[in-house]
Amino acid sequence: MSSAIRQIPLDNATRHHAHDFHQIVIGLEGRAEFEIEGVGGAISALSGCIVPANHMHYYAGTGQNRQLILDLPRDAHCLIGFHHELSRLFDAPRFFALDAPLKRYLDFLLLELDVAGDSDSQQERLSATLLGCLNTCLAEAPPPVRGRRIDLARLDRFIAHHLASPLSVSDLAREPCLSEAHFRQCFREQAGLTLWQYVRNRRLEAARHLLTESKFPLSEVAAQTGFASQSAFSHACREAFGESPSRLRQTGRCLAGSPPLS
Repeated sequence: MSSAIRQIPLDNATRHHAHDFHQIVIGLEGRAEFEIEGVGGAISALSGCIVPANHMHYYAGTGQNRQLILDLPRDAHCLIGFHHELSRLFDAPRFFALDAPLKRYLDFLLLELDVAGDSDSQQERLSATLLGCLNTCLAEAPPPVRGRRIDLARLDRFIAHHLASPLSVSDLAREPCLSEAHFRQCFREQAGLTLWQYVRNRRLEAARHLLTESKFPLSEVAAQTGFASQSAFSHACREAFGESPSRLRQTGRCLAGSPPLS
């Protein structure tokens, strides 16, 4: 598979899937909602998100919309060799806004697509430059506020009270009164995890507790812990625990009897 850039509208009905290639989505018109492994956010014109390979994601357009989508195999030329550091862009899901240089390059890219069409060589070159611009844009985020610590116990309570709802970075950053950029960086520095990993772990721990301590049907456990569907819940359980939700319930595995998530 080679890199591919396309412009499409997203269906207004919620869809979900995972794929073995990375993806970058940038809004061109209208609005779209994404939830990537438990981290939710909105995309409007000139903002976007990063979807790492094999991450289950749910998405839906709102009304008339148009998105630029870049599909990147993990062994794409722009992610290996001299450019291998660009692969770190896909360490975790992320939402972003375009800075001025990236906006200018996007204008150029759209013009080039009109002229070059779907030429593989041209799409590879455009993809490489887009990744470089995006890497520069995200690397120039303001540094974290030194000395400011996040109250993780308070954050855990907030997550627990909102498990059934999609949680955005802005929702969580509002608790310690930090900007999204500062919150992300402070959080990883303090917790040793990305935000999406932390939220996903809280959802899974709560779901495992409900499986062993309640008789709720699996669909209800999934809904109460913020998974968009029972299939997404099953996928997450198999990935985290090596067993399906029904098997976890049958074996009576509980939090005290199995290793904690990390």
